[in-house]
Amino acid sequence: MTTTSTAQIPVSLYGFLTPRPGHADELRRLLMDLVEPSRGHEGSLQYHLHEQEDGRFFLYEIWRSREGLDRHNATPLLRAFMDELPAHLEGTPEAYFGVLRSPYPTVGA
Repeated sequence: MTTTSTAQIPVSLYGFLTPRPGHADELRRLLMDLVEPSRGHEGSLQYHLHEQEDGRFFLYEIWRSREGLDRHNATPLLRAFMDELPAHLEGTPEAYFGVLRSPYPTVGA
């Protein structure tokens, strides 16, 4: 029996966050404070924050593997963010997780 390891298959995490009325500036600050540190975490390939015309925020992340994403999610930075997040959100985040099926470009190619 052959098993296939998913250790090095890139994964993506993306979704929308809607700020509670009067909380857009604070949510923006919290999200922006994640960008550069997250990009520096081992396994981060892409980490982007977008702001929609309707006021929602869109996060788009690609990680080298599920294990890299799990390590990122276990950091004190992310745990503190997740503890503070509900106070600034209207409803629940609209989040999606997937395996990146298109080839990820190699550096220098």
